[in-house]
Amino acid sequence: MKNEIIINIHAVIPASRVNGPGSRMVVYFQGCSRRCALCFNPETHPFEQRCLFTVEEIFATNSVDGIEGITVSGGEPFAQPGALAALLKEARLTHGLSTVVYTGFTLEEVRSSRELRSSLPFIDVLIDGPYDETRPEETLLARGSTNQGFHFLTDRYRLEDFYLPGKAEILIGPGGVVRGTGFSTLPFPMK
Repeated sequence: MKNEIIINIHAVIPASRVNGPGSRMVVYFQGCSRRCALCFNPETHPFEQRCLFTVEEIFATNSVDGIEGITVSGGEPFAQPGALAALLKEARLTHGLSTVVYTGFTLEEVRSSRELRSSLPFIDVLIDGPYDETRPEETLLARGSTNQGFHFLTDRYRLEDFYLPGKAEILIGPGGVVRGTGFSTLPFPMK
């Protein structure tokens, strides 16, 4: 029997155009200890069981047809380091997807931990640093605040690729479920 890694997920958005270059699947991890003031996703902060998925289940229930890549956010993706590495490895090696990860950690903090840095070989772009409400990003650049840095760990993307068509999206899913995503301080549900 295969030892499957379970990921505690807040939500998955099958296709978004405001969470990195092109059309992207967005996976929001549940749990974050940073709890940045005015965080866009405060409902992802509690370390409580939300939705448990294996990596295989995420890709089996969300088509990658027409998707350029996967963006992982949270919560804090590095709070589940083994799960993050498994998800990114599957996205890259099995599905040929590009990978973007948003984290409140700095790249230096990630590199200083053996457990955290295990994901780095599978990340194209790491956007790091805690959200700082006093330094909002006011352009269409894909980050919440100007203190957050872009780290291009492969040559797949450049900074110009992260100027996006908008700051937020409202998505209406099956059964009329409304979800919001992106970089907006306006409250909208991500359920």
